[in-house]
Amino acid sequence: MNISTQQLEYIAAIDTYRHFVTASEHCHVTQPTLSMQIKKLEKELDIVIFDRSKQPLVPTEAGKDLIVQVRKILKEIERIDDVVEQYKNSCTGTLKLGIIPTVAPYLVPYFIGNFLRKYPEVELIISELKTDELITALRKETIDAGILATPLGLEGILEKPLYYEQFMCYTEENLEWSKKNKLSVKELLSKKIWVLSEGNCFRNQTFNLCAVDQLDSQNLSFQYESGSIEGLIRLVDREGGSTLIPELVSLELGDKKLERLKFIESNPVREISLVLSRNYVKKKLIEKLSEEIRLSLPSHLLNNASKNVVSLK
Repeated sequence: MNISTQQLEYIAAIDTYRHFVTASEHCHVTQPTLSMQIKKLEKELDIVIFDRSKQPLVPTEAGKDLIVQVRKILKEIERIDDVVEQYKNSCTGTLKLGIIPTVAPYLVPYFIGNFLRKYPEVELIISELKTDELITALRKETIDAGILATPLGLEGILEKPLYYEQFMCYTEENLEWSKKNKLSVKELLSKKIWVLSEGNCFRNQTFNLCAVDQLDSQNLSFQYESGSIEGLIRLVDREGGSTLIPELVSLELGDKKLERLKFIESNPVREISLVLSRNYVKKKLIEKLSEEIRLSLPSHLLNNASKNVVSLK
């Protein structure tokens, strides 16, 4: 049996994208070339790897077992390059990073410039992905690492905390407790709260912080009207009430809006971590990225681990 690395890469690409044309584009070959190579391999192995009668494509039972081994082999081949890079003075290569939308716009400007100036031979590709999408991409190895809210407690996923940011309450100007510096959860629940739409982990943490079951929230003055934190802030400005925002967002507000920020009495924080598959490669690049992120952030965000980390579930 003679299987080339190229054929292994074709199998992994088809499994990832579940479409011959998309997989061929990813592999920089024509679709007929990719299809021919897979058929040739199936004939040699005397098994069918992909069920072509279904769209999107799905692996057969034999194909599923084969793909597990294919990914292990490709990971070990990649690890050879990783080992070599550890002993070179240079830092080069491509690093694909997924970041959740409630972190990316606020964190990336802190580190991106310095990182690329320090390591000009690194190609850093950043995608905004919601938590479920990011974990799927990590497991399928279409990204090398992710940055999201933790703890997740998922099998096969490593979590390396980067920083801890407090939950802040942004209020309308005319609330009776607008002059207070700290609010209790009870006070928070006494007025209308704007929260993110479903699919955002910050939304889940808002409900957990308020100890409110999402299924029962219709009885409260909650509104789910925005897919972005900027949208929440604008809603408070126009419609009143309040919203919760992460501390890193609050650092970008102007002076007038800063006056409307309140701390929460229980000092809740969200943990933001670099997440990796357990058998991750590109260790040197990931270490340099983690180091640069931590160097770029306000120091107090690195020292909040002892506070009340709000659960995601």
